Formats: sequence, structure tokens, C-alpha cells
Amino acid sequence: MTQIAKTEIIHPKILYYGTPVILLTTLNEDDTVNISPLSSSWALGDCIILGIGHGGKAIENLERHPECVINVPGPSLWENVEKLAPFTGKNPVPEFKRVNGFSFEKEKYEISNLTPTESKSVKPSRIAECPIQLEARVKHIRIPEYASFFAIVETQVLHVHAHKEIIVEENYIDPNKWSPLIYNFRHYFGLDHQLGKAFRAEI
Repeated sequence: MTQIAKTEIIHPKILYYGTPVILLTTLNEDDTVNISPLSSSWALGDCIILGIGHGGKAIENLERHPECVINVPGPSLWENVEKLAPFTGKNPVPEFKRVNGFSFEKEKYEISNLTPTESKSVKPSRIAECPIQLEARVKHIRIPEYASFFAIVETQVLHVHAHKEIIVEENYIDPNKWSPLIYNFRHYFGLDHQLGKAFRAEI
């Protein structure tokens, strides 16, 4: 009989219990592009839900220009992601970011050593190094009454771009060749070995 582990009630500062990292590209006022690392997103069909800090540059850009690219990095890009972490595209830096050590940086592609590439249907550029890039249009933005420090953003995917080496059978991503970068309680991880597959898996 399997032994049931004992539990304790704890009060962690964050609840990033293992979620994929995304790099969100949005359009600035002058048509340059901002890159924001996010660790809160999930998919329902072609709808991607984003959790974005309220008061930052990403949400400001989306409220003004409701288009974006959801770039999904693999584990090899974790250092590029971390280079973006202490910077904000918001100038002046909001107080809540300033006290947490953030500073202003507009040239996000340059500081992260990432490469912009033109999108097909939206203005923000895609990040060439990310194996999966999702062009999307914002459909709805909601600020929860109980937690006004973040926004819940509903987006609809318009185009899915994928590196050729992770594609199998035309429209499928090969899970043996693709692994998302995982943000696990403020540490970066890749996926470990495969444990099995769901009954609906087609490859």
C-alpha cells in the first residue's frame, strides 16, 4: 500500500509551481518592440490566457495596441531570459518595480542577445531563437477586483510558427524534440525523460 505523505500549511511568497516561461513581444508607442518574460500562461484551444503584472509596460502596450507574439523558449535560452529579468520597458520605472531592483531598458533584443524576425499578421516581431512563436490578438483584458496588481489577458492565436527540427508529420510538434523552459519556484528547469503519453496522443 502506498504511504500517504504528511502535509503542512505554508505561506510561500510566490506560487510558480512549475509553469512554462514565455517571452511576450508587444508594440511600444514608437513602433519599437518590448520583450516581457512571463511565467503565467495556459491554453484552451486557440485561446491563450496570460497573467501580466498591472502597471508594467506589457499591459500598457496591449491596452493601446492589442496584438502580441507569445514566444516560447526552450531550456537552452534560460540565460537569455534571465538577462531580461531585471529590466522594465516602463520609463520612469514604477515604484513597485524600482524598490525590487528593476531598471529601465528599452533595447530588450540587444540586452538579451535575441533576434527579431517579422511577423505575418501582427506588428510586434517574433523572437527567432524561440522554437515556438504564436502570433495573437488580444480579445479581452480583465483586472480582478481581489487582486488589482495583475491583469488576466485573453488572446486568440492567429498563426503558429515552429522551428522545422521540432515538427513531425506536418502539423505536429515532436515531444521528443521539444521541451519548454519551466519556471519552478523562481528556478529554471527543462523537462526530464518521458514518463508515458496521454490516450489522445496522436504521435
